[in-house]
Amino acid sequence: MTTEETPRVDFWFDPVSPYTWITFRWLLEVERQRPLDLRLHLMSLYLHNEGRQLPDWQRRAVDQSLRVVRVAAAATEAKGEGILRELYTALGTCFHFPGYVRGQDRDYDGAITTALAETGLPASLAAAADDPSWDEAVRRSHEAALLPGTEGHVGTPTLHVDGAVWFGPVLRATPRGPAALELFDSFRVLARNPDFFELKRGRAGGIDFG
Repeated sequence: MTTEETPRVDFWFDPVSPYTWITFRWLLEVERQRPLDLRLHLMSLYLHNEGRQLPDWQRRAVDQSLRVVRVAAAATEAKGEGILRELYTALGTCFHFPGYVRGQDRDYDGAITTALAETGLPASLAAAADDPSWDEAVRRSHEAALLPGTEGHVGTPTLHVDGAVWFGPVLRATPRGPAALELFDSFRVLARNPDFFELKRGRAGGIDFG
């Protein structure tokens, strides 16, 4: 049961996003150390970039990402949203370990096949990747992440925490131990302030999946 001592965090993700993966691992690190009501939901880089002009390599990667999200939507329909944590763990491991591969060069079909097998899901769910009938379910979940009146100015990951909607935090590496809790507590302080809406700095250093 969720109580005031157990904060609820709704986490929207696209499985192929590298920074979203790091945010997920951070939340798992927080959950390992204290009670957290963490719930996963799907969103889509494809829908987030709908109508935008993208470089060719990025367009190919975004188009492929929709195929992965369709499979996750089919798995959700079959097993409920509870399956997303296990499925995302398997997909993220395929995409981001042992090293990060740029989006257009990833083996999307191989990741889908491996993740379904590792989570005990039917291999037949892979067919959803090329089935646009799943797009309505993807869009419905994606739009549930958005804050009304913001014109959809969020991305992956999106977090709902303490009644507020946030894009991020975007991290280059996963905080561990006390540092993970310190960041979470600081994030909640900002989330509770109704007048705070943005904090950003330049990116320095490469992404670290360790």
